[in-house]
Amino acid sequence: MNLLKLSRSAQARLIAFAGLGLVGAAALGGCAPLRQTNGYQAIDHKPQDIKVGVDTRSTVLDALGSPSAVSTFDPNVWYYISQNTDQIGYHNTHVTRRTVVSITFNKESEQVTAVNDLALKDGKIIAYNTRETPTRGREMSIIEQLLGNVGRGGLLPQQDPTPGQRPGG
Repeated sequence: MNLLKLSRSAQARLIAFAGLGLVGAAALGGCAPLRQTNGYQAIDHKPQDIKVGVDTRSTVLDALGSPSAVSTFDPNVWYYISQNTDQIGYHNTHVTRRTVVSITFNKESEQVTAVNDLALKDGKIIAYNTRETPTRGREMSIIEQLLGNVGRGGLLPQQDPTPGQRPGG
């Protein structure tokens, strides 16, 4: 189609329609989810492929690499953790998939004794205590906070005291 053969009003309508189309495409592009994959990424071997009674700590380390975490109370339990998240626009991030594979080793022989595969549905929601611990001291009003430093010193910065010395002492 040749724009030169159209009247000026038809050209203006066509340009306005194309502009609205571009704005609409940009707005819909902002609604596309932002997908992220975090944590352990299986490249050659999957943690689920580890064989109980066959693999040892060294073969697991060679196949999978360092674990994402080691159990706090038992260093013979390794965790490989990964998760996928989506975020659409300004909304909070939503976890769509989480995988935790725990590998337990025998303390003496260092052979794998258990491989547990946990998913997002196996997680538990923990209710955090939202109360705050009160601090000692008195509450200051906004005026006291704003005017609290008036008259406490000059405009020029004071020279730092020698390390280990108290200021003014």
